Amino acid sequence: MSSLEKNMLWEKHVSTETVFDGKFLKIAVDKVILPNGREAVRELVHHPGAVAILPILKDGSIVFVKQYRYPLDSVLYEIPAGKLDFNEDPLKCASRELSEETGYLASKWSKLTTIATTPGFTDEIIHLYLAEDLELHEQHTDDDEFIEVVTISQEDVRKMLLAETIFDAKTLSALYMYFLRKD
Repeated sequence: MSSLEKNMLWEKHVSTETVFDGKFLKIAVDKVILPNGREAVRELVHHPGAVAILPILKDGSIVFVKQYRYPLDSVLYEIPAGKLDFNEDPLKCASRELSEETGYLASKWSKLTTIATTPGFTDEIIHLYLAEDLELHEQHTDDDEFIEVVTISQEDVRKMLLAETIFDAKTLSALYMYFLRKD
């Protein structure tokens, strides 16, 4: 993931107040000095980062997980994903999450890209991987995960994208990168 050099747009950090320290999210209120010299406040959600995996079967179909997402009060089609443990290698996390959520193991991995999810208020980044040469074993989700695994042809995935049936950002990004490279 690239970033621009420090220049006249950068803000200077002055102070941080942690206002929430949860199970895996922390919320801070920072004071900054703007490029014009004025002081401003930035509310920031700290996230440990995550991975997401685009699993492609031998026939070209794509493995998705369907799960209820409480903040949206909806069941979403998503690619398998999970948060990084402290100092965890993203590829190791991707392998673990693919296995846990879908039961698949992959013998071929490639990096698609890294995305900043919502940089206006969080430092969360997600590493996106392509997983191929899949072998099905047994799904072993966490106790608080309820996931339905579905496989969808690429033709139907494209239709679902146009119909906005798939609208999860990490899933859209991974599919975009995959189809861009493929086409």
